[in-house]
Amino acid sequence: MTVPVIVLLALLGARLVASSWLELLNIRCVLAHSGEVPAPFRRFVDAAAYKKAVSYTVDKAKFAVVEDACSAAFLSVVLALWILPAMFDFGMDVFGTSVWGQSLTLIFMAVILSLPEIPFELYSQFVIEQEYGFNKGTLGLWASDKIKGLLVGAALGAPILALILWFSREFPSTWWIWGFAAVALFQVAMVVLYPRLILPIFNKIRDLPEGELRDSLFALADRGGFKARAIQVIDGSRRSSHSNAFFTGFGRFRRIILFDTLIDQLSPRELEAVLAHEIGHYKKGHVLKMMALSFAMTFLTFAIMGWLSESEWFYLGFGFCEASGFGPVLLMYSMFSGLFTFWLTPLLNAFSRGNEYEADAFAAELCGSGAELCGALEKLHKENLGNLTPHPLYSAFHYSHPTLAERVAAVSGARRMG
Repeated sequence: MTVPVIVLLALLGARLVASSWLELLNIRCVLAHSGEVPAPFRRFVDAAAYKKAVSYTVDKAKFAVVEDACSAAFLSVVLALWILPAMFDFGMDVFGTSVWGQSLTLIFMAVILSLPEIPFELYSQFVIEQEYGFNKGTLGLWASDKIKGLLVGAALGAPILALILWFSREFPSTWWIWGFAAVALFQVAMVVLYPRLILPIFNKIRDLPEGELRDSLFALADRGGFKARAIQVIDGSRRSSHSNAFFTGFGRFRRIILFDTLIDQLSPRELEAVLAHEIGHYKKGHVLKMMALSFAMTFLTFAIMGWLSESEWFYLGFGFCEASGFGPVLLMYSMFSGLFTFWLTPLLNAFSRGNEYEADAFAAELCGSGAELCGALEKLHKENLGNLTPHPLYSAFHYSHPTLAERVAAVSGARRMG
């Protein structure tokens, strides 16, 4: 076993220990508060709903520990037995050594290596989510989504991969810069094209029907200085009773999309507060900030891959032929970069949380008070069985949004709830 393999196995073990410890830490914290509904939450959560939320959180955490352990075991076997280079060579024999052949090889490997995830996806949706009343989908719909996702991913991924592989052959020293530029342009294009072309493949999207709600939301957008091209509704209830809202696009392509479940769960005034929050992300420049951060991380990714592609130890250490080109670098980086970025997650989440606080403050100011936003957040936590008492360290790693208590305290201007 080579040194690079041993190092990756050690990192894999370290991440497994850390992630499992965080899950168990969170379970202990949740159970420690499970005796009765904590005082700050009693006005909107009764004992039965709170008990159900605790059970849901614990069940998901236990499942996450098992899933992480199985994933780590699978990746360890793949690494230790040099299965990846064998699969790569097989793919090259089948699809050829051209840039399109390598592209198809990488997609083929991604599909095969994702197969062990299927039992966990099925258990999560059709056992856990089903037990707690969230799953509304069928096995047929799940299979349809998987097939569509595979086809869309291949249709989008194959040309991009082929282009990057072509850069690596034509510009051996600077290919990674050209690759970054291509992916950055692709990311910008997807911001515009995803809600218009990709999302409708999986969901039905319609404009919010004319009426009092539509008029009030557009009036709010005008007051907030947000010229919305469209406020749309997505049929999230077809798959789950979980609810959400998100802002997408920029310029004349910007739009706000609401889940139909969200409209069912909130009052018109609370929906205005949610819309105001999404407008806040736009007005505070969060979309551009997140895009800039994404570009920076993508640039760093390609710089690292450029360095690895010129490192003999990388190919020999993981069993690849150095003449294999850029393909093995992309394969290994996509599979194992998470072992490094995992430790940076609290920093990225802290950045995201800062954006959420700003958007909440904007919403409270635009709506004239934070009462409706707090009411919406509380309802959404109740309806989605959100964890009301997460461990601070767990939330630092897993929460891109502040906890409910933190958001309500910030919106109300108080230091603490209650």
